[in-house]
Amino acid sequence: MKAIRLLAIVFVVMLLMAAPAMAADGTAVFTTNHGAAGFGVGLAIIGAGIGFGRIGAAALESMARQPEVAKDVRGTMIVVAALLEGATFFGLLICLIGLFSPTK
Repeated sequence: MKAIRLLAIVFVVMLLMAAPAMAADGTAVFTTNHGAAGFGVGLAIIGAGIGFGRIGAAALESMARQPEVAKDVRGTMIVVAALLEGATFFGLLICLIGLFSPTK
């Protein structure tokens, strides 16, 4: 049921974003590329936040279950968080390139 609700919300948001883009006459300063880049930046940040939360929750749960492996779990958590941060920065960079690239 949660998945259906989430898909419905995503569908409505996509429809709301498409309406101004289709109504524009092409002379607007804020073009579709800029809107898509802003949407991409938002998705990258939301995805990173969810990922960091899941990493932290799983690490704390495993440390609570087996305190003797806390050092190993902490090190692994830091490595995974660094990889997630790198992927997020890459996504943001791609979105910002799309945002500031000249449109023709």
